[in-house]
Amino acid sequence: MNPTPNPRMFSAEFDPVAKAAVLAEALPYMRRYAGHTLVVKYGGHAMGEGGDSFAGDVVLLKQVGIHPIVVHGGGPQIGQMLKRLGIESRFVDGLRVTDAETMEVVEMVLAGTINKQLVAAINAEGGCAIGLTGKDGGLIEAKKLLRAKIEDGGARSEIDLGFVGEPLRVAAGVLDTFRQSDIIPVIAPIGVGAKGETYNINADTVAGAVAAAVKATRLLLLTDVAGVLGADKRLLSEIAADEARRMIAKGVIYGGMIPKVETCLDAVDGGVEAAVILDGRVPHAILLELFTDTSGAGTLIRAG
Repeated sequence: MNPTPNPRMFSAEFDPVAKAAVLAEALPYMRRYAGHTLVVKYGGHAMGEGGDSFAGDVVLLKQVGIHPIVVHGGGPQIGQMLKRLGIESRFVDGLRVTDAETMEVVEMVLAGTINKQLVAAINAEGGCAIGLTGKDGGLIEAKKLLRAKIEDGGARSEIDLGFVGEPLRVAAGVLDTFRQSDIIPVIAPIGVGAKGETYNINADTVAGAVAAAVKATRLLLLTDVAGVLGADKRLLSEIAADEARRMIAKGVIYGGMIPKVETCLDAVDGGVEAAVILDGRVPHAILLELFTDTSGAGTLIRAG
């Protein structure tokens, strides 16, 4: 026998008046973003918890006249596959050293597994998604990413990360084609070099470059943290770009949050209206950030 449902849960879930109130609250925000482009980075660490709602939320954005572009990561999934194949992972400054053998696995997991899973999930929710990498249509032209270290004597030496790249150019015209249609592009962070070589690129970096190229209204970085914390360890709902730079300089923003904030700053400098770091494990995190009267679901960074 099924247990008797909790009346409070029942009313919250099915009360028509409550549902109508939610829609009324969301309507002004839907009008605000209608016709605009949003770039959503869906991190590998955010997949799973909250992931059940992600595809449906992206479809909803498209259906109310917003143009989402999805860029996904997959670091944990790549690590799991490399471990299964007996290939050791090595990192420098949070970047996976990628030799030719590792690059094959990276491309297989990102473009062949995760990308197609996301495309299928969005399509199952009634959307029309298409999977891309930077190779398709010359979408992401990349170059080798260089890292240097300072030796004890002050000498500077270069660290070879292998096939790790950074974006040189994003073909915004390719993505504009999808904007004029019902298609939702889902991009794996793989770039192509001048000689056709394949590069593994940080997904945050790709999302920021794509957002700047298409002059997106918002860049949303869905990750596995709530957002940026202040000196008192409380979540900040909004910070100006200049203040974010000062927080990095003072060490308030540190560790793995630095590259995420720097990605947001680069996007804002490139013409994006604002960028948001939010917890993608929270169900409907995108909708909470965009369509509610709260202070959003993460930390918004804007120019100024």
